[in-house]
Amino acid sequence: MKRVVQRLTYLFLGLSLLMPVAQADSRLDQIKARGELKVCIWPDYFTITYRNPRTNQLEGIDIDMANAFANWLDVQLTYVESSFGALVKNMKNDACDIAMHGVGVRESRKPHMDFSDPHLASGIYAISMKSGDIKSWDDIDQTGNVVVVQKGTYMEPVMRDYLKQAELSVVDSFKAREQEVQSGRADVFMTDFPYGKRMAELTRWARLLIPENPLAPTPYAYAVPKGDKVWLAEVNRFVAAMKESGKLAEYAEKNGLTPILLK
Repeated sequence: MKRVVQRLTYLFLGLSLLMPVAQADSRLDQIKARGELKVCIWPDYFTITYRNPRTNQLEGIDIDMANAFANWLDVQLTYVESSFGALVKNMKNDACDIAMHGVGVRESRKPHMDFSDPHLASGIYAISMKSGDIKSWDDIDQTGNVVVVQKGTYMEPVMRDYLKQAELSVVDSFKAREQEVQSGRADVFMTDFPYGKRMAELTRWARLLIPENPLAPTPYAYAVPKGDKVWLAEVNRFVAAMKESGKLAEYAEKNGLTPILLK
């Protein structure tokens, strides 16, 4: 009886080796099957993924790219409102297929998601009050100054290392950065080119401070759930096609982002 069991075991093992290994469907297959692309966005990101309060419509380079990507895949587009603080969670809980809101490619994020080839790159800028004492970048890192960053952005770890004398304050939302500076509880807040451009153009009180040498230039890309090579390859094919066709450059110019465009 023991020998019979052993023979049957060997037989089943042999058959299992001959059978083709079933491959799990990639996310690309799932998107095609349901006819829908779920895109995570941060709707407060000026010129990137911004809900214009005057029209209540979404606009920005990654809104244009998301629409083009849905057309590329021939599926419906669904936006999922997200944020940088929720990015890791939404890459793991199936909330969206891709995050398209100028996601900085950071080492700390790579264990949780994969990144497409980048399409933009921005360093760090600062916003101060025009009426305040900080009038240039060199005025920032001084004893007694408070510098605000938003939790979850790449500015947070960079400024922890960069600041030697000023105090760092971390807040949960982008609006809190502005409120801290306007209230006088902080002296400057850190941002990138798109948001700095917004503040300089749309407010009367904000002064844009630019470092003499680019600080922590960071590539921006699209983030996808980790481990799906087929889906990532499709995203990269799309990005490459948009660069090659000139459409990415067209969208960058339309949204005032040509200075940070990667070709």
